[in-house]
Amino acid sequence: MNELIQKLVEAYGPSGFEDGMREVIQAEIEAYADEIWVDALGNLIARKKGDGDGLKVMVAAHMDEIGVMITHITEKGFLRFTNIGGVFPHNLMGARVQFADGTVGVVYSEKLDGRDKVHGLDKHYIDVGATSRDDCPIEVGAAAGFKRSFLAQGSQLVAKSMDDRIGCVVGIEALKRLKKTPHDVYFVFSVQEEVGTRGAQTAANALNADVGIALDVTGTGDTPEGRTMAVGLGDGPAIKVKDAGMISHAGLVRVMRARAEEAGIPYQLEVLEGGSTDARAMQIASAGCAAGCISIPCRYVHSQSEIVDAADVENSVKLLVEILGRPIEL
Repeated sequence: MNELIQKLVEAYGPSGFEDGMREVIQAEIEAYADEIWVDALGNLIARKKGDGDGLKVMVAAHMDEIGVMITHITEKGFLRFTNIGGVFPHNLMGARVQFADGTVGVVYSEKLDGRDKVHGLDKHYIDVGATSRDDCPIEVGAAAGFKRSFLAQGSQLVAKSMDDRIGCVVGIEALKRLKKTPHDVYFVFSVQEEVGTRGAQTAANALNADVGIALDVTGTGDTPEGRTMAVGLGDGPAIKVKDAGMISHAGLVRVMRARAEEAGIPYQLEVLEGGSTDARAMQIASAGCAAGCISIPCRYVHSQSEIVDAADVENSVKLLVEILGRPIEL
């Protein structure tokens, strides 16, 4: 699975600019879906037809990643920028970003008053090697994603966009392994999640599913003096109970827990105090649906070195297949 993970996490695809990412995923899934289409906003939707009288199920993983967009170019060719999604200033100094045309830039900031200080985004800039505004290869409005190679270090997998390319990997692998299901399952690889779950909202309104399952990352509470959270890396997929944007459907949580226990899949229960996922958009779209989320534990979310555990990824795939392969009784 690492080859697929590397292909996805190293690809370019900030929110609103997911075209190349969509092409990569479509090539992976087209042999396994009964029907594939792209909606007006750019979501990639793959349908797996059910062979029974099951439910309509939407499974969503977002293709986009956080990034930056150029707002101004100085006379000497340095690029000022704004954020696309949750970009933290303390992760920026010395980072590299890549634009759609392949141009790579180095992020730095203006002079700091002390080494323990951090400037806001407005005091940072990108250096692409230009000497003036006229010879700068980048235009105002250009978007860039962070550039960092994939690293497999034992069972720990490190990359700049595990959020949420690893959720896309879980969706792809589940679609490949799901040989039989009583449900009509719609795998949605959504756009623009990092700027407000926009893709999932439009897809959910169109599909009007009975059940919605998001695939996304969540934080952990297992680092030195980190947040207090009952989720650890390597302890299994986290079944979301609540986050800042939604409370999971209690019946769906019960089904997820039961399937995990029956299959001997380790799992954790997640209560996330900040942030939300595509599950929120699915829960309140159209007439609403029973929504929940399988979360992949991830250290250092929204940094250039997000870490997941290979066993958690594999067990997330197994859990999703167990859920979709049998009746869902809420």
